[in-house]
Amino acid sequence: MPWGVSPTGDASQPGVGGQTGVGGLALAPAPVAVKAATAKPRSAATPAITMAPRSAIVVGIGDSVTSATACACTGFVESYAAHLPTAAGGPAREVNLGASGLTADALRVLMTEPSPTARGVAQGDILLVTIGANDLTPLLSRWRATGCPVTCYSPAVDAVGSDVRAILTAAKDLRGNGPTQILVTNYWNVFADGDIARASDGSAYLRWSDELTRAVNRRICSVARNAGALCVDLYAPFKGDGSRNPTALLAADGDHPNAAGNQLIASTLLAATATVSR
Repeated sequence: MPWGVSPTGDASQPGVGGQTGVGGLALAPAPVAVKAATAKPRSAATPAITMAPRSAIVVGIGDSVTSATACACTGFVESYAAHLPTAAGGPAREVNLGASGLTADALRVLMTEPSPTARGVAQGDILLVTIGANDLTPLLSRWRATGCPVTCYSPAVDAVGSDVRAILTAAKDLRGNGPTQILVTNYWNVFADGDIARASDGSAYLRWSDELTRAVNRRICSVARNAGALCVDLYAPFKGDGSRNPTALLAADGDHPNAAGNQLIASTLLAATATVSR
């Protein structure tokens, strides 16, 4: 979706490694993140622009979900680019800048300072963003020790929202006047889920992590819509109304998507792209 367009749609995880881009982009290791200033909110919506039918560049930024950690399979960024319709610029060239352990705070810095990530995003006609789960990791130990209700996790959720807003603002600045579709996903769970998580932490953990995930999902989607990006929900495809067991879509760690999960994410993103491209 081009910047300034308000979409009608609504609605993981744990150091940053080096990446080598594809589609002609050589990417050096990402720098260590430091705090950066909070960006200003985006302006109001303007009419949609359809991307010209040509070979687009798809850039994926985010955490270990983006980088397809623990899968040993084709990640959703690569699958999305390969199956992008001709009308949307496909088949596209992909650049996967996902990094295991990357936080929204760290990605904000990479986007607002000279870096391989910023240079890669500047070339992306379509930007896929999945970020925020790692920022919440400290809450898990707090929950295990003393519990972590809404008053405990709300500041961290708000911080993720602020960082995502800054990331999307930086993406607009990097792209300049280039027409850009930006799709921001949320999560099925910001931590481990399914049978593995139930066996290790029990039903109480699943209830709490689901509550936290829903809270950060709402924040991410609100920020994405206000910034003129499209929020693509991954919660329902993986878990329905919350009662569906997502184990069949998860890798052996219970935390990251397996091959089926990555294909599901790609198809969900492609369906959203078809909607906003018409």
